[in-house]
Amino acid sequence: MPETLRVENVETKRQQRQFMQLAWRLYEKDPHWIPPLRQYQKELLGYARHPFHDIAQVQTFLAYRGDRPVGRIAAIVNHAHNERYQEKRGFFGFFESEDDPEVAHALFDTARRWLTEQGMSGMRGPVNPSLNYEIGLLIQGFDSPPTFMMTYNPPYYETLIESYGFRKAQDLYAFWGHVDMLEQLDKKLEFVVNEATRRFGVTLRRMDRRRFDQEVRTFLNIYNESLGGTWGFVPLSEGEVEHMSHTLKHLIVPEMTTVAEIEGKPVAAVFGLLDYNPRIKAIDGRLFPFGFLRLLWNRRAIRRVRLISTNVLPQYQTWGLGLVAMARLVPEVLAWGIQEAEFSWVLESNKLSYQSLKRGGARLTKTYRIYDYGEESSASSGR
Repeated sequence: MPETLRVENVETKRQQRQFMQLAWRLYEKDPHWIPPLRQYQKELLGYARHPFHDIAQVQTFLAYRGDRPVGRIAAIVNHAHNERYQEKRGFFGFFESEDDPEVAHALFDTARRWLTEQGMSGMRGPVNPSLNYEIGLLIQGFDSPPTFMMTYNPPYYETLIESYGFRKAQDLYAFWGHVDMLEQLDKKLEFVVNEATRRFGVTLRRMDRRRFDQEVRTFLNIYNESLGGTWGFVPLSEGEVEHMSHTLKHLIVPEMTTVAEIEGKPVAAVFGLLDYNPRIKAIDGRLFPFGFLRLLWNRRAIRRVRLISTNVLPQYQTWGLGLVAMARLVPEVLAWGIQEAEFSWVLESNKLSYQSLKRGGARLTKTYRIYDYGEESSASSGR
């Protein structure tokens, strides 16, 4: 006779460890799974200090059969989102489950109940823990590992989530490109780059190592300003900018960055992060005591990059300055020896980026989905 299923609030240190360790058991035989950086996930969950939790409430839950954890979920109240969009929307994230609808549905029931107690209606996810971090459920592209800071999950999660009644809110895409494709770039893109450079007198440069902290903050400030009209976007708080600046400065290499300036003012920024995932797998997500050194050692040997962000201030967004900033990276990428790049993620509602990547020859390789529950999908509403 099967053991009774129960869902418990995560309250103790032991339960926190069980919550985090569950993924290792579920993905034990999956060659494409990449473990999370343990300390980073601990912070995002609220088990260690992180400024996201200054502006949000997070409650995590574990599903058990007997003494064995079989599923997990986080229920999230993102006050900054609800203030910005005048909503009372709840979120879920960090979802993992055995291939068992009873487990998944019990977790969603529990998360919804807790969110309702906080005054929320509806539920969106997965977000881990917001759109500024790792988001989306992988629904297409299971034949290869994710790149750095992208999500991964088994194919059956789509069925577990949709069988509960979740409906698509928005899809996100990852595009793949190889350096050999550079020779085949559409001449129209080259014309746009040349015209935009001439029209605005754009100057281009790498990030400056001598002012690294300030430069990372410049990137994040442009990120905040440029995405104001993007579906579901909520600016990073000052605390999050500070925390993310400290984290990213160890991972960014200036060669994979561009700052575009007009009359000395930064107006666009591009940054890519080397794909550290194979190394994260090798250290099993442990940065301490020596994992951090192994992560960053001999970065020149890494041949894959994730182009995370191409951001342009709103008043310049229709003039091709993103392409101008991206073009500066080409000789740097070749000199580094990069072979492959992933452009991720791109919202389906971001028609400009989607069409530019398609025109440039990039291939759509992975699709991720964000779901809504309890209301009509808001994919077209911009919220």
